[in-house]
Amino acid sequence: MRAYFSYVCKRLAQFVLVVFIGINLTYIITHATPIDPVEQSISAVTAFGSTAPESIAEMRRSLQELYGLQGSWFEQYVSFWKRIVRADFGPSLSAFPAPVSSLIARALPWTLGLLVFATVVSWVLGNLLGGLAGYYRKNMGLKVVGVIAMGLHPVPYYIVALVLMIIFGFIWPVLPITGGSAMNLEHGWNWPFIVSVLKHSVLPALSLVLIGVGSWFLGMRSLVSNIVTEDHVVYAEVAGVDSRRILGSYVIRNALAPQVTGLAMSLGGIFNGAVITEKVFGYPGMGSLLVDGVYAGDYGLVLGVTTISIIGVSLGVLVIDLLYPLIDPRIQVPS
Repeated sequence: MRAYFSYVCKRLAQFVLVVFIGINLTYIITHATPIDPVEQSISAVTAFGSTAPESIAEMRRSLQELYGLQGSWFEQYVSFWKRIVRADFGPSLSAFPAPVSSLIARALPWTLGLLVFATVVSWVLGNLLGGLAGYYRKNMGLKVVGVIAMGLHPVPYYIVALVLMIIFGFIWPVLPITGGSAMNLEHGWNWPFIVSVLKHSVLPALSLVLIGVGSWFLGMRSLVSNIVTEDHVVYAEVAGVDSRRILGSYVIRNALAPQVTGLAMSLGGIFNGAVITEKVFGYPGMGSLLVDGVYAGDYGLVLGVTTISIIGVSLGVLVIDLLYPLIDPRIQVPS
């Protein structure tokens, strides 16, 4: 137990270091851009008419305080970390004066609902079918699934999204192709809104699942194909152990470790949003928010989204690192 506690402390320290370095890099990159949010805001206001110099100077001071750009570079850096701790990324330039944190809080549930479902479904289906295909290598049906998976795997998911949009939005218009829900519905836990959200999420989720299943399928089939030739599996088969038990206990269980790592990385990465898929379907998630922030030069919004993404990916890796010694007995915790 003491060894595992020491292991947890080391992983937590690594997590803090990775998040610290990642956020610092994001801060440097966003502040190195030639876009000045203060001057951008002043230009937007003065474009509608002349303004007194005193008013512009007062506006500049207020905006510098809002964006944390007062004082020397060190004071700005300290102010930045204070905001990070409070989850306050300042006002959005593209949606001024709405706070960046409120925009992220509004978009994050859409991305979580869509991508967690699509990632988990594709992971389960891909690994199940891949495990079966790797063990029952002569099964014709599984061979056909393998051919389809290899055909879909290299296709970008936004191409699949466009094909689905054409088929189910124009040729056979049975599903909505844009937005997260119908515009005339009140958002909340009411049945019409839930049904609308589910209908609008079918095509984005399906485009992600179709590509994701192929990737997990190919990875799992390759792992299982190597494991079935190992001595303990061959011995179990010769000893007459039931094939279903061999597949579940000896083969798939041993092949899952790298797939679980991939799942953790995928779940951590969902905080980025499926950028292009969300834009194709006009889905109001983090991906759309990030693209809009980049186009508008809204570095506060970009900084907020990337910070959430860095923390999400690092947290996913941390969780799987802590679970590995518990789910895989072959991994020894260093004393």
